[in-house]
Amino acid sequence: MAAIWSDQSRFQIWLEIEILAFEKLVEEGYASKEALAEVKAKARFDAVRVLEIEREVKHDVIAFLTNVAEHVGNSSRMVHRGMTSSDVLDTALAVQLKRSGELITQGLEQLLATLKRRAVEHKDLVCIGRSHGIHAEPITFGLKVIGWYAEIRRHHDRIQRAISEVAVGKISGPVGTFATVSPAVEAHVMKALGLKAETVSTQIVARDRHAVFFGALASLGSSIERIATEIRHLQRSEVREVEEDFGKGQKGSSSMPHKKNPILSENLCGLARLLRSYASAALENVPLWHERDISHSSVERVIGPDSCILADFMVQRLNGLISGLKVYPENMQKNLELTRGVIFSGPLMIALADTGMTREEAYKLVQAHALEAWQGGADFKSRVTSDPAIAGKLSSAVLAECFDMRRHLRHIDFVFERALKE
Repeated sequence: MAAIWSDQSRFQIWLEIEILAFEKLVEEGYASKEALAEVKAKARFDAVRVLEIEREVKHDVIAFLTNVAEHVGNSSRMVHRGMTSSDVLDTALAVQLKRSGELITQGLEQLLATLKRRAVEHKDLVCIGRSHGIHAEPITFGLKVIGWYAEIRRHHDRIQRAISEVAVGKISGPVGTFATVSPAVEAHVMKALGLKAETVSTQIVARDRHAVFFGALASLGSSIERIATEIRHLQRSEVREVEEDFGKGQKGSSSMPHKKNPILSENLCGLARLLRSYASAALENVPLWHERDISHSSVERVIGPDSCILADFMVQRLNGLISGLKVYPENMQKNLELTRGVIFSGPLMIALADTGMTREEAYKLVQAHALEAWQGGADFKSRVTSDPAIAGKLSSAVLAECFDMRRHLRHIDFVFERALKE
């Protein structure tokens, strides 16, 4: 990923754009085939020299063209004919973003395979579901992970759409009127580079396209943070249902040798903040003056490489984290039993309402036993089965079904099938 954003790569794309445009100029009769052959044979650049020239002329594309001319000689006079700097800059940026997006989607495909494997592995491993951080009802750990899989799958598709949105260039000259370069040149360059031409360009490609791309990366970062945050919570000492892999020789704290901290997850949470900030900057780039100004350029020099490198890194890091994640079924079982059966209050309330009791009456009756069981003494099941107001309404078979773990999990296979099908 870093190579895509290097000076060497950027200038190489610029050179490719210039030569492709020159090819069409030859077809249109503005330059000779001999000149094209000479340009193709001699055209090259030295990144250090380009930057040296830029320090003097204060213009990146002029510096690049000057250095190319130093290698080519007189035939270089037709290089860049009728084009403006943004024809090169925006088209090259589209190539870089397209290549970066494709690398990120490849990483997401690896992550999806890992998530699917871990989800299937733990499909039937029962654990407690939580809402507001409080025990809710039983789920399985595999259900949690297949939810992550479905979410990342959406990001995979979303980024593919964002690539299509941003893989757009322009060779339409100053202010986009094609006054000095024909639409045929643009069509030739875009086809060769695998890009689309901007529908209506000004001097630049409209930045709403780029905002969509960086927004997609930011959204991906937020989902990665959601997964990482969940792992951090589940690794807390009081919970310890999962744990990041702790390598041989790894140390968790300079002062407390016992520490095994969720540093990978914490790192991902921090990096997600950066991705979101870059999306905000991309949105600020949309409202430019008239046919263009240059305020977006300095921003994109930062957010282009940073966002793509960060997103790629975060996907790879999460993949390694999920792959090596340690899972502790015994702690999941212990936590399931922690609230002494109150996690079955929902089905019991429904069963009572099904007998003709109002929902409000059933809620009040069940809640009273649940709160008392949570405080100590007899467990929830013992309390409700010995209460005539409940046992007199429900048969022993119905009561048993209310406390049957299989009842909660009977549709897990359905959810898996739907997630994997989609």
